[in-house]
Amino acid sequence: MTTPDLPTGIGTGVGSMPGTDPRAAAAVVNGELDLAHLVELPGRGAGSDLIGRMAAILVDLPMDTATWGYRLAQRESQLTRRARDYLKEDLDVAEELWETAGFVGTGRAYKVQVAGPFTTSASVELPNGHRVLKDPGAVRDIVASTAEGIREHVGEVTRRLGAQVVVQIDEPMIGRVIDGTVTPLTRFDPIRAIPAVEVARALTELIDHVDAPVVLHDCSRPRWDLLEHLRGVAYSIDVTAPGDADLDGIGMLIDRGDVLVAGRVPSTAPKQPVNAETVATGLAALTDRIGLNRKVLSESVIVTPTCGMAGASESWARKALAVVAEAGQLLAGDPTAL
Repeated sequence: MTTPDLPTGIGTGVGSMPGTDPRAAAAVVNGELDLAHLVELPGRGAGSDLIGRMAAILVDLPMDTATWGYRLAQRESQLTRRARDYLKEDLDVAEELWETAGFVGTGRAYKVQVAGPFTTSASVELPNGHRVLKDPGAVRDIVASTAEGIREHVGEVTRRLGAQVVVQIDEPMIGRVIDGTVTPLTRFDPIRAIPAVEVARALTELIDHVDAPVVLHDCSRPRWDLLEHLRGVAYSIDVTAPGDADLDGIGMLIDRGDVLVAGRVPSTAPKQPVNAETVATGLAALTDRIGLNRKVLSESVIVTPTCGMAGASESWARKALAVVAEAGQLLAGDPTAL
């Protein structure tokens, strides 16, 4: 499990974009970013958001809608068909734009995003109404199904684009899983905490099965207790206001040869202007605080928005991606000049 094929000194998006038009969103992503990604458009409704897309990814674990979200099902549902249609449409658009740009078969990097097994387990219900997370056997099934689903997804994208596929595993609920604070069906039936080392072991097995460069993304508080046990994976976090523990964690991550995917550009339009130079100089100052050589900015850092941009205006989404792309180019240049 390694990340040597992950491009660095570059900018990319987190995944979700505003609007409902996949062609318009993909045109922005492909037009602004050197590391383009498959767009997610939650505005289209059920089957297109982070968890709903898993209905198209999971293998042999059908999903359906439930009163408060999603639920595992006994057979293929309308949700599954809708999620697959959305995914196929997004891939068709990506392939067309990739071919028009002349990138097909070049091995250029391209990123896809998939919900991680622990966030999926914490978000999806069993048929009895409990969270999947309540049942250790069901969690193991989700981990295995996610691993195989991602492997097949990577194969499909590779076949279509001829790209070096980078996989982003989105785990926004992983901290709550580790802390045992996922909301149960009733307060009298709490869901057990899963130790960080156990979570890391499962993710390591999944990543080994996928066999592609992997980014673990979490918009919540960074979990360095997890990353201590999870090597060979890039870590995507918000670094706009890092605490002392975050500085230590970032130093640990980079010292051992892994990549920081630095969320530095607001995911919605800020009150104060943001430009690429301030983003790049802010990251340079961060490495100075940690005591790292600035060369890591080109060798071990990718720039992103702080989180997904489904809630942004379309104009800000375009601007934010242009800023992260330019900031990435500045990092790839002379870091001493920042």
